Amino acid sequence: MSCRRPRAVPPPTSSGSTSPGAAYDLGYHVVWCPKYRRPVLGGRVKTRLEELIHAKADEHDGEIVALEVMPDHVQLFVKPHPKNSPSYVANQFKGFTSHHLRAELAHLRSQLPTLWSRSSVVATVGAVSAETVQRYIETQYDRPPKGGGRA
Repeated sequence: MSCRRPRAVPPPTSSGSTSPGAAYDLGYHVVWCPKYRRPVLGGRVKTRLEELIHAKADEHDGEIVALEVMPDHVQLFVKPHPKNSPSYVANQFKGFTSHHLRAELAHLRSQLPTLWSRSSVVATVGAVSAETVQRYIETQYDRPPKGGGRA
């Protein structure tokens, strides 16, 4: 088996981003709930929570693609910088919003020992499916090289 250097992976779609030395198109679907799944995320809490989530995304150069605050959970689709792991992204949103909401809205402190449950769900969302990536890797040496020579 020869050990040839692989060709470069194609750049991300037009919705992707670049930084020095990298091109990326990452998305995380993050879901988290209030402690005991209490329906406390309505009215002023919902409005302020949405503002805080957008502020935190801006602070970390993330892009909010979709956000839905329901009375008993939050669903967020965010495109973060690749230096931020999925768990880091979820914990940043949860910690920041809990700190500010509990400081600003006394009824949240009295109703709940902590605002958020310890758990969250983070799923990656990509421009291509897992099957497409697998097929690309498995067949990369079956395709003719671009530019006339082998890498």
